[in-house]
Amino acid sequence: MPIGTAVHARTLPLCESLNFREWSGYYAVSAYETHHEHEYHAIRNAAALFDVSPLFKYLVSGRDAVKLVDRVITRDAQALAVGQVYYTPWCDEHGRVIDDGTVTRVSDDTFRWTAADPSLRWLTQNSGGLDVGVEDISETTAALALQGPTSGRLLAAVAAADIKGLKYFRMTRGTIAGVPVEISRTGYTGDLGYEIWMPWERAVEVWDALITGGRPFDIHPAGMLALDVARVEAGLLLIDVDFNSSKKALIESQKYSPFEMGLGRLVQLDRGPFVGRDVLAREQRLGAARKIVGVEVDWPAVESLYDQLGMPPQIPAAASRVAVPVFKGSRQVGRATTTTWSPVLKKLIALATIDRPHYARGTSIEFEITIEGRRHRVPARIVDTPFFTPPRKTAPIF
Repeated sequence: MPIGTAVHARTLPLCESLNFREWSGYYAVSAYETHHEHEYHAIRNAAALFDVSPLFKYLVSGRDAVKLVDRVITRDAQALAVGQVYYTPWCDEHGRVIDDGTVTRVSDDTFRWTAADPSLRWLTQNSGGLDVGVEDISETTAALALQGPTSGRLLAAVAAADIKGLKYFRMTRGTIAGVPVEISRTGYTGDLGYEIWMPWERAVEVWDALITGGRPFDIHPAGMLALDVARVEAGLLLIDVDFNSSKKALIESQKYSPFEMGLGRLVQLDRGPFVGRDVLAREQRLGAARKIVGVEVDWPAVESLYDQLGMPPQIPAAASRVAVPVFKGSRQVGRATTTTWSPVLKKLIALATIDRPHYARGTSIEFEITIEGRRHRVPARIVDTPFFTPPRKTAPIF
């Protein structure tokens, strides 16, 4: 049975819908209201506050901490500056992704590591021969994500920290309501946003300060349904939906390499050895056999199908995680793993795994749509991700 997070005492009474889900053993709000519309629009037009405490969190510290990080992730940890954050995958010995997450260098010899799945055993296994400690801080460190165009000014008004000078994928320290916090300019929405890390037992104080101080900035608590739409618009992948951890995959086709996930830019081969390096070097030379890409569906074609039945279009407001076949001519060339209507773009978009050579940008494909129990195909095309990337995400907040 799930248990409450550090701020459950606040999220429970606010959740009018009583729509919760389980996330890593904790209660997570799916939507506070009966519909997630207001929460989604807070992400894109105001400020949305998410409880992301169920993330797995680790502290890697010691004289050889950087060597362990460098051994495990696909990026060059030696180049990671104090106060900088990496988004990175990490792979098994076959070059298949175990998970992806963030690694923050909080000091010369200390890194905070976040993951969707448990990674303590993998980090410990790879620490052999190194003077390093790996501490699981998942239950002692809470995390809140503040996302949206007014989030920077809100945080600057509430936090005693250098928010104005905080650059994209950097972190700073300070206090909120007297509580010591670490703040990174990161998030899972593809918008301007921040993630705030604090002691578990004092998280309610931080939540209250953000909600009270955020009223002039139109703050809204937001849940997972709104986040799911925003993260697809941002082209961000979700484990167990868009890809599978190699540690949990049942068959080989469920395992993905960073190149197949569209994360080749995060594989730095021009450095020392790391787990999976040789396999990834070979794949880089040969090219990926498939790739997760963006798909934009021809919406007028969808409307036409409904019109032929005398029906208005009926696309669910929530992102769909049902796999949908994708075709090129008579052949199935892939599948969409997450599909959503984008309110900000007014488009039907999807993240899809597509076989080579059909994943090239601009390729015309067909997307399966089921209406009244009948399967149809509508035109679609491969596009770059992110679908939505506003300048404010990385720009100065003032």
